[in-house]
Amino acid sequence: LRSYLRDESSRLRLLRRFYEKVQALHQDPEASVDNPLLAFSLIKRLHSDWPNIIYSDEATRNTQALHAGLREVEQELPGAEDLDGAARALMRLQDVYALSVKGLASGVFQRAGHPPLYSPGRRASLSADDCFHVGKVAYDTGDYYHSIAWLEEAVSLFRLSYGSWNLEDRSSLEDALDHLAFSYFMAGNISHALSLSREFLRYADPSNQRVSRNVAKYKKLLEMGTGATAMPTRSCASAPGGRWDWQGCRGPPPPLWPPHAFLAPLPPQPAPEQLLHLSCSYETNGSPFLLLQPAKKEMVRIQPHVALYHDFITDAEAETIKGLAGPWLQRSVVASGEKQQKAEYRISKSAWLKDTADPVVRALDRRIAAVTGLDLRPPYAEYLQVVNYGLGGHYEPHFDHATSTKSPLYRMKSGNRIATVMIYLSAVEAGGSTAFIYANFSVPVVKNAALFWWNLRRNGNGDGDTLHAGCPVLAGDKWVANKWIHEHGQEFRRPCSADPQD
Repeated sequence: LRSYLRDESSRLRLLRRFYEKVQALHQDPEASVDNPLLAFSLIKRLHSDWPNIIYSDEATRNTQALHAGLREVEQELPGAEDLDGAARALMRLQDVYALSVKGLASGVFQRAGHPPLYSPGRRASLSADDCFHVGKVAYDTGDYYHSIAWLEEAVSLFRLSYGSWNLEDRSSLEDALDHLAFSYFMAGNISHALSLSREFLRYADPSNQRVSRNVAKYKKLLEMGTGATAMPTRSCASAPGGRWDWQGCRGPPPPLWPPHAFLAPLPPQPAPEQLLHLSCSYETNGSPFLLLQPAKKEMVRIQPHVALYHDFITDAEAETIKGLAGPWLQRSVVASGEKQQKAEYRISKSAWLKDTADPVVRALDRRIAAVTGLDLRPPYAEYLQVVNYGLGGHYEPHFDHATSTKSPLYRMKSGNRIATVMIYLSAVEAGGSTAFIYANFSVPVVKNAALFWWNLRRNGNGDGDTLHAGCPVLAGDKWVANKWIHEHGQEFRRPCSADPQD
């Protein structure tokens, strides 16, 4: 585009110079055609110079060069799936962090009555066309709760600039009114659908037969008494992001927790006697490997057992791991029966690194083994999984351990996942916490720290309190490395308890 603008500017400068020369000759009162030289110049200009300017191939060549440049990078540019995914990410952030659409459109990340969750150094806002596209993505999937909110903002912004046109706009006030009216109709608010349809006919296209028929239909429905006036509400079961109607990602919960449509009632906060066991300490875990540099352990919760190890890796190690994984990143998959597939409830990219990939990975395995006291030799642990969560990247509530014997996890023939080590390879500006749903607490992203928890009880049963979620990244780029350790090989490292319920 820069090259195109430069070449076109050069062409237009030459064209302006020719115009100014011609204008000067025509406006000069002494430039009489009685002068044979002036007569010759005029005839030549009108016969050959002028057509040469008009039919110049330079403008075409410049445009062709612009198109050729686009074709060279076209495969690397975002596609329609990426654009729609980004729109869904904005709706997810809107839901999870209770952000208003009007605030988001003006570049403000804030809940009503709360301080901003994120204050960017450079405030960016969305155009009417941007808001229309987000609303259209929701509209196309029948999600009228979100389509109404975003199309309302699009209509509002289009009204402010009515009559003007931007090069990048693919939609208009008419498009927004048309989609918004139908969204209200599908949501049951027929009176508002009628009002918007009338506005469409008044300002856009009075002869539009389809909208005219809609107006007649809405009027008839209202006369029959079927019109609603209330704003539509979102149901957890139908709307994208509906499972996030809990506040684990927004901060501490209110004293009285509302019941949730998907999850069992949450337990109360830890008892005072449990809080006494939450502490910070230097740990060697009986390992010579940690004698000179003990692990900095922070007990986050007793049940489930969750610990955070600060400064677990260095900045250089984190960058090495990200660099190794970068070329191999692919859309993350989840277990579905006996298969693995992509899913909307997990939005991230991941890659797997063997311990032979680099000395840093091998050293990290030794460090994890020392801190946890577990056996990581194959096949007792999986390869290191490196995950990148970008715009709105998240992972809805899930267990790391398998809940079915048909799970692909059992192909390793080393039992279920007994423990998880999750290493934060980067910091984020906002969002991205790891929220434990039933246990009712969350752990923010702490760069270079490692989060550890037991997935299974000592009797081999899954620990239901480990249901957790990766909260959407509100601002920043979240990188984590996961190490999943299996139960086989750990029989004498984490033996059974005398209590069969433990």
